[in-house]
Amino acid sequence: MGSSTSSLHSALVKTISRPPLPHRCDSTYSPVNDLDLDQDPADPLELLQECREVLRKRPAQLQRAFVQTGHGDARQTIRVMQWNVLAQALGEGMDSFVQCPMDALNWAERKYLILQEILTYRPDIICLQEVDHYFDMFQPILASLGYQSSFCPKPWSPCLDVENNNGPDGCALFFNPKRFQLLNTTHLRLSAMMLKTNQVAIIAALRCQATGRAFCVTVTHLKARSGWEVLRSAQGLDLLRNLRSVAHRIKTEEKADTNVPLIVCGDFNAEPSEDVYRNFATSSLGLDSAYKLLSTDGKTEPPYTTWKIRPSGESCHTLDYVWYSHRAFDVNAVLDLPTVEQIGPNRLPSYNYPSDHLSLVCDFSFKDPTLVSK
Repeated sequence: MGSSTSSLHSALVKTISRPPLPHRCDSTYSPVNDLDLDQDPADPLELLQECREVLRKRPAQLQRAFVQTGHGDARQTIRVMQWNVLAQALGEGMDSFVQCPMDALNWAERKYLILQEILTYRPDIICLQEVDHYFDMFQPILASLGYQSSFCPKPWSPCLDVENNNGPDGCALFFNPKRFQLLNTTHLRLSAMMLKTNQVAIIAALRCQATGRAFCVTVTHLKARSGWEVLRSAQGLDLLRNLRSVAHRIKTEEKADTNVPLIVCGDFNAEPSEDVYRNFATSSLGLDSAYKLLSTDGKTEPPYTTWKIRPSGESCHTLDYVWYSHRAFDVNAVLDLPTVEQIGPNRLPSYNYPSDHLSLVCDFSFKDPTLVSK
């Protein structure tokens, strides 16, 4: 695995021997609490090189490029990553990727594929779903890079049904505190028809240090599988209600003249034809989907954000989205999606890509506040 004294190796070794932390849905974890303050911050380029060294016998990383979509202020770009990383317990124990060899999913190497993806794009804000190694990998490693984070597990995670699991999976949100001040964190257990469900969300209210502007960023993961469209729609409406409430509260506390902008990232488990998508697209919150900007007309979602082969057959769908307040933000660039040829006939996950969902990465910048509608 390279030099035993490397920073990434050292960080991973420390976390293995650390006693487990409680899996609490209302907990927020800060690198100030968990880092060895005498240790120098990790160098992201050094860690990226170590990932590549560990993965040198695997096929090369998927090559993707940013597509310029706007003319916002590149000096104040906010880079946001949305990604369902695939819970390790589900990938090995429940999801049955029939064309993916089991050794491609071994955690000893797959965690480096995940880190490589994050380190390649160096996002300021990271929104992840299906995180079941938060306490022993994601939090300590990303904290060593300076990220502050929050984790909200599912109340009844299917990971717990898998032998030798690593605890429940859930949503995790990371941000760079050098760029953003945390104002408030809200953890939600989403409701549908007045009943609590197994799906969760995190809403973080942040202040951009460069501009002084407050905004909210959200990560969520809605109910999976066909047949649950009505439930997903209800979950989405519940999330929209909570977003209005949190945004209004932050606006009042900030004594702001304009509405607090939103960025909402998630695996919605819903195609654009579903009600939950239409509810977000037509919401009074003024949200738009960033990845539509890859299409020639600016109105069509990508053909896929997840592509896998299960015993039931091939599954190619658009389920993942980055919504944003289009009156407040410009989308400067979005990361393109790999081609069919790049993904390959065995689809995802694979030896060179760790998840069945593709990461979405967007560069945002604030519009001139005088142009933002109240």
